[in-house]
Amino acid sequence: MFKPARDMWNICKRYFAVGTRTKSVVNVKEDPLADLFGRHHDYLRISLTERCNLRCQYCMPKEGVKLTEKPHLLTTEEIIKIARLFVKEGVSKIRLTGGEPTVRKDLPDIIFSLKQIEGLKTVAITTNGLVLTKQLVALQKAGLDIINVSLDTLVAEKYEKITRRKGWNRVIMGIDLALQLGYNPVKVNCVVMKDFNEDEIVDFVRFTKDRRVDIRFIEYMPFTGNKWEVDKLIPYKSMLKVIHAVWPDFHPLDNAPNDTSKNERE
Repeated sequence: MFKPARDMWNICKRYFAVGTRTKSVVNVKEDPLADLFGRHHDYLRISLTERCNLRCQYCMPKEGVKLTEKPHLLTTEEIIKIARLFVKEGVSKIRLTGGEPTVRKDLPDIIFSLKQIEGLKTVAITTNGLVLTKQLVALQKAGLDIINVSLDTLVAEKYEKITRRKGWNRVIMGIDLALQLGYNPVKVNCVVMKDFNEDEIVDFVRFTKDRRVDIRFIEYMPFTGNKWEVDKLIPYKSMLKVIHAVWPDFHPLDNAPNDTSKNERE
């Protein structure tokens, strides 16, 4: 017999990633968003597109890659329909990612429609920030709650090298605009790579001194095709060692069960 909610969930698992929160008691058989450890998933990440307006060296070859054809991508209506099903099962936060989500012209419509779903508390995006100065006002009016900006360097020349595009100044202006519009904090994701930006770890921490910004240092995923490449990897303990050498009082903060980062502050 066809069971719409369950069948849609089986389809969605291929396109979405979910985060968790821990409940004291979760009935796995009755909760479609519970895993075998009894954790209920309440945080959904939706990839809106594979397209991106940058060509970051660790993410995409210079010539690009073959993208999924538009007829096979989720439409605005399909995204909202699936989001409703997840919220009905207990999801309270949705993050829109890509590719680069801002390349979708219907992004404001998607955000606005998501915010109309009863029970959904938070809508966030992860973006490279390249067009925030053009789009952020409209996205905020649509209901966008949280912004994560991916930025791997504070040096314009390095930015052009890693992304194969110009635009570092626009990203910084986008971050500052987000702060002016009241986003507090703006989270900045930085992939740390040996012999590229490891010397900027302290500079990124200092970047937070005059801005309400949280820096999230991300370990480089050492893959080249199917090969394991560790020569660019900087483990997070090495990053902490660099930070503690300058600020010995940095200490860990409590982390939520679905956090993908280890939080510290001075």
